[in-house]
Amino acid sequence: MVEGDAHMSEFVVPVVDLSGWDVPARRAAITRAVDDACSDVGFFQITGHGVERATLDAMLAAVDALFAVPLPEKQAWVPPSPDINRGYAPMGTESLSYSLGKEAPPDLFEAFNIGLDDVPDTPAYNTRTADLFAANIWPTTVDVRAPLVNYFATVAHLARTLTRIFAVALGLEESFFVDKTDHSTDTMRINHYMRQRGEPDPVDGQLRMGAHTDYGIVTVLYADRVPGLEIVAPDGSWRGVVPEPGAFLVNLGDLTAEWTNDRWRSTVHRVVPPPRAQSGPARRRSVAFFHDGNHDALVECLPTCVSADNPAKYPPVLAGDHLMAKLMGPRTRSASQVSLDTASLRLAAADG
Repeated sequence: MVEGDAHMSEFVVPVVDLSGWDVPARRAAITRAVDDACSDVGFFQITGHGVERATLDAMLAAVDALFAVPLPEKQAWVPPSPDINRGYAPMGTESLSYSLGKEAPPDLFEAFNIGLDDVPDTPAYNTRTADLFAANIWPTTVDVRAPLVNYFATVAHLARTLTRIFAVALGLEESFFVDKTDHSTDTMRINHYMRQRGEPDPVDGQLRMGAHTDYGIVTVLYADRVPGLEIVAPDGSWRGVVPEPGAFLVNLGDLTAEWTNDRWRSTVHRVVPPPRAQSGPARRRSVAFFHDGNHDALVECLPTCVSADNPAKYPPVLAGDHLMAKLMGPRTRSASQVSLDTASLRLAAADG
């Protein structure tokens, strides 16, 4: 970053008020604001989202109880294989930069993942109950299931509202994404970053969460108002993001970048450690809801986003294949084997 650069000093993550989406007079303004944010940054904040404070507070209390459990007990929640996106991920067992093909030391976070808790008994789900729709892994000594499932359902509804807005903003029927998300492989990942007093400093290049894009359609993120999250801004520099009070962060995933032929982009982001000079514990929580689409949905560039002068940049991809390839790279410490890479050039530019 160059000190004194006027453009840099003016960078902000846009804030979009979603209240009144179902009121015809408000739709044009909301749609335009979302289109601008997705085109310019790919990362924005939402207010007027309708998530009640009590729902959020109950979820956060459950998160605190979850991570307060001693590590030996948490180890019992680790899934039996890395392709099961459920349960506990101990600190240092993943490195998100591998999802973009970049080697890096292990990330300094622990996480707990859940998916749909009551999986319907239909072929759309039954074909993937071994991995994408595996049963949740719940603790037995802390009562966190009800508040986490309630929050999951609330934010799932919000994510589907966002896809309706996306469709209109892209010149499509409002229902465009419905048959591509009616058995979506949604996942909620609760991230916990905690530096204990006396712990050694990170090794060179080690982050709390390595640089990556999200993999699916859209992510709705609750984040503590604690510094650490950084995104690649439109000018290619890394910029810190702290949400406004009461706002959720929203960022686009790879599949939306493909659908829109990079009219909208999946934004590269990371979480950096607290400064080495900062003494004492440093804690940060985030809860990411990933709306990733149907595993059998074929994703290809939208007709409203291609032309003779702007041909399709990406090959069609099945959403589930893309998701599994992305997930496995960070967990096996090998480059993710994907056909869709929406961010490598932006990451290279940001890293200089």
